[in-house]
Amino acid sequence: MKLIVGLGNPGNEYKNTRHNVGFMAIDSYLGSVSWSKKFNGLYHETIINGEKYVFLKPQTYMNLSGSSVYSFVKFFKIDIKDILVIHDDLDLPVGKFRLKINSSSGGHNGIKDIIASLHSDAFARIKIGISNDKLMDTKDYVLGNFSKSELSLIEANFSSIYNIIEDFDYDNINNLMSRYN
Repeated sequence: MKLIVGLGNPGNEYKNTRHNVGFMAIDSYLGSVSWSKKFNGLYHETIINGEKYVFLKPQTYMNLSGSSVYSFVKFFKIDIKDILVIHDDLDLPVGKFRLKINSSSGGHNGIKDIIASLHSDAFARIKIGISNDKLMDTKDYVLGNFSKSELSLIEANFSSIYNIIEDFDYDNINNLMSRYN
């Protein structure tokens, strides 16, 4: 079983903000599906390539994502190596992405909370670049909306992210990183 977590903030006021790119990637991949509620999260179960996948959008706000992720891990008995978290990254140019494993939070509070809740950083991540505007307060920037051109750059790479989701296998993670990074 795989747990695919998209990070973001709940509510329409955050829908198209830079911080919600994890939600956006999952929503784009799944299309129109029904979501269930459990453990402060919206989740959807499906089968991909013969394996059960649980997609999760924590509804705890970004900085408290760990409690929802931890509850799903315990409930579904998911191994850390079967978790893939999709989130925004200020240090990457808009639309670029990196697949990582065993890395620090890089200052991302949502990732920091997940690491603290799981007592491990050994899960895989897709970091989606949102760039950074050094002239703006970081909070205002990440909670700001994408421009149309930024959104086009983000969406242009979603097909590669879909492939990573479908090919996600911890034993093959180095091959995936070589192929997509």
